[in-house]
Amino acid sequence: MADEGRLKMLQENTQNIRNLCILAHVDHGKTTIADSLIASNGIISQRLAGKLRYLDNLSQEKTRGITMKSSAISLHHRFRSEDYLINLLDSPGHVDFNGEVSTAVRLCDGALLVVDVIEGVCPQTVTVLQQAWLECIKPCLILNKCDRLITELKLTPEEAYTHLQRVLVQVNSKVGELHSSTVMEKENQEYLKSRPDEPEEGVQYYNWSSGLDLDANDDSHLYFSPERGNVVFASAGDGWAFRIENFVSLYQHKMGIRRSVLQRTLWGDYYLNMKAKQICKGAYEKGKKPLFVQFVLESLWNVYRAVLLNRNNDKIDAIVSSLKLKIAPRDARSTDYRVHLFAVCSAWLPLASAVLDMCCEQLPSPMDLSAEKITNLLCSGVTSIEQLPKETQDLAEAFRRCSGNDNAPLIVYVSKMFSVQPSAISTNKHRPLTDVEIEKRRDAARLRNQQKLTVNFKDDPIELGPRQGEEDDVALEQEKEEFVAFCRVYSGRIESGKQVFVLGPRHDPRTIATQGSSIHGVNVHVGKAALGRTYLMMGGDLEVVPSVTAGNICGIGGLQDLIQKSATISDTLFCPPFHGMSAWQVPVLRVAVEPTNPAEIPRLITGMKLLNQSDPCVETTVLDTGELVLCTSGEVHLERCIEDLKTRFSKIDVKVSPPLVSFRETIIIPPKLDRVNEIIVDDGSDETLERTVTTCTANKITSFKIRAYPLPEDIVNFISDNRNALKCLINSTTFAGSTTHTPAPIDEHTDFKIEEFKLFLEEFLADIPIENVVEKIICFGPNLTGPNILINNIERYDRPVIWPGSDSENRDTSCLWDYESSVIRGFDLATSSGPLCEEPMAAVAFVIEEWTGSLKSDLAEASASGTPIAGQIVSAVKEGCRGAFLRQPCRLMIAMYKCEIQASADVLGKVYAVLGKRQGRVLNEELREGSGTFVIAAVLPVAKSLGFAEEIRKKTSGFAMPQLVFSHWETLAEDPFWVPTTEEELAHFGEIGDSGNLAHEYMMSARRRKGLSTDEQIVVSGEKQRTLKKNK
Repeated sequence: MADEGRLKMLQENTQNIRNLCILAHVDHGKTTIADSLIASNGIISQRLAGKLRYLDNLSQEKTRGITMKSSAISLHHRFRSEDYLINLLDSPGHVDFNGEVSTAVRLCDGALLVVDVIEGVCPQTVTVLQQAWLECIKPCLILNKCDRLITELKLTPEEAYTHLQRVLVQVNSKVGELHSSTVMEKENQEYLKSRPDEPEEGVQYYNWSSGLDLDANDDSHLYFSPERGNVVFASAGDGWAFRIENFVSLYQHKMGIRRSVLQRTLWGDYYLNMKAKQICKGAYEKGKKPLFVQFVLESLWNVYRAVLLNRNNDKIDAIVSSLKLKIAPRDARSTDYRVHLFAVCSAWLPLASAVLDMCCEQLPSPMDLSAEKITNLLCSGVTSIEQLPKETQDLAEAFRRCSGNDNAPLIVYVSKMFSVQPSAISTNKHRPLTDVEIEKRRDAARLRNQQKLTVNFKDDPIELGPRQGEEDDVALEQEKEEFVAFCRVYSGRIESGKQVFVLGPRHDPRTIATQGSSIHGVNVHVGKAALGRTYLMMGGDLEVVPSVTAGNICGIGGLQDLIQKSATISDTLFCPPFHGMSAWQVPVLRVAVEPTNPAEIPRLITGMKLLNQSDPCVETTVLDTGELVLCTSGEVHLERCIEDLKTRFSKIDVKVSPPLVSFRETIIIPPKLDRVNEIIVDDGSDETLERTVTTCTANKITSFKIRAYPLPEDIVNFISDNRNALKCLINSTTFAGSTTHTPAPIDEHTDFKIEEFKLFLEEFLADIPIENVVEKIICFGPNLTGPNILINNIERYDRPVIWPGSDSENRDTSCLWDYESSVIRGFDLATSSGPLCEEPMAAVAFVIEEWTGSLKSDLAEASASGTPIAGQIVSAVKEGCRGAFLRQPCRLMIAMYKCEIQASADVLGKVYAVLGKRQGRVLNEELREGSGTFVIAAVLPVAKSLGFAEEIRKKTSGFAMPQLVFSHWETLAEDPFWVPTTEEELAHFGEIGDSGNLAHEYMMSARRRKGLSTDEQIVVSGEKQRTLKKNK
């Protein structure tokens, strides 16, 4: 890297800064490409690219050979006589670490999407492309491992060209899907805004022309196209890469064709007419070689044949001399032909030059932030920037200017906190001594030797060293890790000691009370702190710098007490907190941890807090039972977290429990067939009376009639996706009995989002036989944002409607409104802990049919006598909801992984055997074109996933590679309380159900873990007992 003065000049030239991250599926070559780019700055040797893994700092990363943490490094590159500062971020490719990818993507303006040309578009490729799309960053494409087309698939140049076109079409099709979904969503929003306010009853309006506007949107700039310069063909393992521009420069003078024409025609269905000496279209139709095959691929194939496949020293010398390459004699004499090939290709088509030139030319600078990206950062999905205060709107202009002046407002976003060893900081490293320092130490040593010769040794006191305990304390203090904020400066300048505000996610600039320049009142969502040292991140090392200006990515120390995972930093309270990053991977794998030595529990608790702060993908909780629970994204993530606990944060031995599987409790529509496909005969009883539960308080003053209704499974994902709109609805609602909650104002944009949420909710509640059921919703649960609904169907109780714009003044004259908060609390308790195994409920609607005996005089008399009527209402509603739940057919919902497995045809049977053993279900199987690899799509229960990847690799000898990502919650078909009763069931399953009930097994396992009662018998069908003692 450059010296301090040159570094400052590079950082302040914002127009020549490029912030980019590398995105790819696992093992597609991200880290090898990153090493090659780092080697271009002389930080590592080019020979070690792909072997050193410079940006992988954890021991687990080097052992497994995959990236687990996103890390950054700053590089210098000269392009067209100008100096550029490249802030490069390497991100993980494994699905368990999607949270790390989000932290990297949020800070960047561009991305390098790496795709293996053999494997093509993989699941993680689609995921990271979606993340880049949602963050409004511009990607460029690197088609990596092109050498495998020559050495493994043995393709001809024409076949390789067809294969490359196919892969490019696959990637562009995913981009097209993202673009079309965005356009249709915007058109749908416009349609909803312009639809009739009061449609005729029974009439639904559809916008059938929404898809016709896709052609009107110019999306040509979104796609990857070699002639546009945003595609690189590479082989990171062999050290070469090129763009169309590299061969255009080579052939434009030899062929005498204008550069613009050759740039446009070198990729595509064009060929060279040698007689007419001009480029014509229709190569495939006329059986001609395309220009890309004739002038690019055939040249590459010739090099590989001469150096690697069919060794020919004469041809090698001719190629080296014609291309005017300089090859080291050691490389030319190497017995490993790959070394010689690497030397020739890297000298002819250096990878770093092609990739970094594309970054400087194609990717935007920090000064080119789009209006859409600024809006996404400053506003949540339900707030528009026009509704924010004027001072906040002025900050959007500061974003666009990206000024690093001292007068510019300071805006910094911290995407994550990470821990480093003190030895990684430049000021703590041992540096070489200067000549003056060496001379001083020599003089001091001579002086000490002279003093020893003149002193009587018998009179010398014996110097005692530190005690063992003190040495341990000193060592522990030296090993204590420091937390650094991983951030980007969007405006202003940061330097050590500067006073700033740390803005929490719930900070709202609209609620600030100001008087001149002073801020009055206490804001619990804002912290004030002085910035610590600022760092330039160089992989695993941190270089201390005096200041960092706008547009740069850096590290900040001294904020570990105020920032848990992410935060927004500013010097003005009018700055809104940045919109939260999307959670692409839900932590569903939970385990309980405990120390081997119980006396070390405090150290374990401290270590788990540090782990939670340093990992954006992990969650740590303490259950009511006192268990310390670690929630991770998957098995690989879990292993890394446990290793970090043992070696970095707690530094103690810990014991890990089997996975604590999460379930959801739900109800379904009464089935028509039993388990042997026999029709269930209706006994003619009144279903309404059977399904309704009546419960009353302990003092018999008031009672409730409650009924549960099943909701579609899709409502779980629907409410999860619209949680922002639901939170705004909650903030704008006046809660029953609340004296401290002040409804937040709703702007036009938020009102539209809530109205859209309401329209879709009407479809999910269409099967509930209540008129205007959406208008009668009391709340959602649990925690007011869950996938369960409480509905008011009480006669003569017209409570305020929760939806904005409705008449909220028409309230019941009785005191039901005053005690409705107790009803909501009882509903919340019931939905957070169901009756089956005390797991949260999902997709259930509870309707309060009747609230009797609730006269104002009765409740007032009970309150005057000291009877805690509010608490009794909570208990009555809770038990009523649980009882109504049990009156319906109960089911368990289990978390499901979506599993994609790449396997050869020889091991397909073994893959299916492992899936069947773990209750997996195959959804699809297809053969990847151009290879003998099958891609299997399946779903697998999370409860059966532990050890799945290791088992499938062992069974297939490493020829199958699974990828697991959380997909959905699935309802089990079995009734957990089912036992065989009919003659057909007894004949099929036996008296004790020999085939087993999977839902009952899951329910009993959860109840055993929580210490709840079970129906298990220790002795079954015991007739007599005999002793094993032998007679003597």
